[in-house]
Amino acid sequence: MCEFFVKADPIQYEQRSRTVRMHGVLTSIRLENMVWDILAEMAEDEGCTTNALIAQFHDEVLAHRGEVPNFASFLRVTCMRYLRRRMMEMERLRADTPDLPVQATGTHGRSLPAASGTVAPLRPR
Repeated sequence: MCEFFVKADPIQYEQRSRTVRMHGVLTSIRLENMVWDILAEMAEDEGCTTNALIAQFHDEVLAHRGEVPNFASFLRVTCMRYLRRRMMEMERLRADTPDLPVQATGTHGRSLPAASGTVAPLRPR
């Protein structure tokens, strides 16, 4: 199992800083390339830019918690939660449609369905 992780392309876990504008203020965020890719996917699902999604996350966590002590870690965990939710949705879809072709093996050897391209948005529109 470790080979799967060890053989990951180093570019995926290489960190990159990007400048994000939040309420007219520029700030730099340093994240792994794979995290930036997932954030871009999430933004596309939401119909906005990656910067707009990040600013929205910042506003929402600030309103909910009152402070954002480690925003980069918050973004990483948000990406993991997004991927976990997608996996769970795919597993539910697979259970509901057993004839759906399988493309990969999920957690603990369970099969995942082929991607349908339809995943629920992060927030109701």
